[in-house]
Amino acid sequence: MTELTDLGIAAIRDGVRAGDFSAREVAEAFVAAVAAAKPLNAFLVETPDHALAAADAADAARAAGEAPRPMAGVPIGMKDLFCTKGVPSTAASHILEGFTPQYESTVSQKLWDAGAGMLGKLNMDQFAMGSSNETSHFGNVVSPWRRSDGGNADLAPGGSSGGSSAAVAARIAPGATGTDTGGSIRQPAAFTGISGIKPTYGRCSRWGVIAFASSLDQAGPMARDVRDCAIMLEAMAGFDAKDATSLDVAVPQWEAGLTPSLKGKRVGIPKEYRVDGMPPEIEALWQQGIDWVRDAGAEVVEVSLPHTKYALPAYYIIAPAEASSNLARYDGVRYGLRDLPDGANLQEMYAKTRAEGFGDEVKRRILIGTYVLSAGFYDAYYTQAQKVRTLIAQDFDNAWERCDVLLTPTAPSAAFALGEKNADPIAMYLNDVFTVPSSLAGLPAMSVPGGVDAGGLPLGLQVIGKALDEQAVLNAALAIEQRAGFVARPGRWW
Repeated sequence: MTELTDLGIAAIRDGVRAGDFSAREVAEAFVAAVAAAKPLNAFLVETPDHALAAADAADAARAAGEAPRPMAGVPIGMKDLFCTKGVPSTAASHILEGFTPQYESTVSQKLWDAGAGMLGKLNMDQFAMGSSNETSHFGNVVSPWRRSDGGNADLAPGGSSGGSSAAVAARIAPGATGTDTGGSIRQPAAFTGISGIKPTYGRCSRWGVIAFASSLDQAGPMARDVRDCAIMLEAMAGFDAKDATSLDVAVPQWEAGLTPSLKGKRVGIPKEYRVDGMPPEIEALWQQGIDWVRDAGAEVVEVSLPHTKYALPAYYIIAPAEASSNLARYDGVRYGLRDLPDGANLQEMYAKTRAEGFGDEVKRRILIGTYVLSAGFYDAYYTQAQKVRTLIAQDFDNAWERCDVLLTPTAPSAAFALGEKNADPIAMYLNDVFTVPSSLAGLPAMSVPGGVDAGGLPLGLQVIGKALDEQAVLNAALAIEQRAGFVARPGRWW
């Protein structure tokens, strides 16, 4: 019999409905797997009671003949950026250590309403700022992958949703929530050989999600495959009156609409995504992906996104600017850490609390953001970056006249060793070179595993779609998934 922890969301859902196994058995298997995976440091808080209670409710509902809920019997991991009632929610930061919200984020509540249970809160880069999950106050997450060509160096699981990607790849959770500001769902998904989708900005509510950059942050699912992501996204998405950026549009039945046929579709290949120094393996996988979508019936066309080269610098002005504003609320007054030395005044308390509470990367981005928003530099930097953002969005609009989706690499490399890029923030930021443009434009984009490099590490392909056309993105990703036949998984070492 297949181990229950080898099953994904669809298989668990269908198996529980059919009575092949109970939801309780599934929850117990994953709870045990989480407890046995401490060396990964993927979970900051374990919540077995939540997972088991949801499982018992699913089994009771089935026994009573009630209509099954969409994710009944499925236990998941929750990124620690989502506030969860009665469970610590820290954004992996010392400044929020011990904070336990008395409310539930809209996305997590939707998942519980759909029948899912929570295995625990997942580690992440502090305040979602990072590309390797090394900025967490609670220690870095370790990827479950190891290179096959020698060496036992711990690898980065990607960031900021590194705890989510590691948990799904290690088979200690069938799915997990992530958030994506500039690639923080897609890049870790590519690094760990799983699937992850950033939906259109506004598809999923940001209410109860600890803010990094409000005009960019978007929640999305991370799971074993495309179908599992579609199931989970249906449960997460929907209008929320409490979020001013939430889109008041219907949630499509994405799973029912899945098809691997791309007949009649046009797939665009942006020529600007061929960057200098890109490893030959990434280029080869991209070409293979082009062959796969063509085999699925698509017409392949070259398109131009001429302002792509300005996306990364524009992002690293806009995102830190919004972060400096959002993180101003952490001052030691209302909640979280308070560092109040004897005899200190209010300003000294602010300074001491923030100095102790924020990590180096968070401080770096706050300083950058405060600088570009200052009176002398606002027009020179922030205003110009917003103009570039508009031009990038227009590039995509022009591309849609020639194609339905775009196909690109997800990341410029496979997973790198922990500590490898810490001394060079710019090198770390370059991990987002392929994911940032669609984030600035608010477009749906998905990473799907396509192959491995010479060291046996996963490589991902990215599909970008038109606003609100997640179905086209999912279908193109499914076409790639079926042709790639990606079955590699990390060997258990932890």
